Amino acid sequence: MKAIVDKDTCIGCGLCCGVCPEVFSMDDEDKAEANAFAEESNKSQVQEAIDGCPVEAISWED
Repeated sequence: MKAIVDKDTCIGCGLCCGVCPEVFSMDDEDKAEANAFAEESNKSQVQEAIDGCPVEAISWED
């Protein structure tokens, strides 16, 4: 599974990177990006980042 970040909505708070740095990082514009697929070992952390995003900018890719 892959998470996606809506960069137009992202405020660059970094919560997702703190929760799951294996999947999320900040780009050159200080916006979050998902740069890896979620694995079984970190799927719950990705969901925690999705649930915790203050502007709901992260979701699972359809």
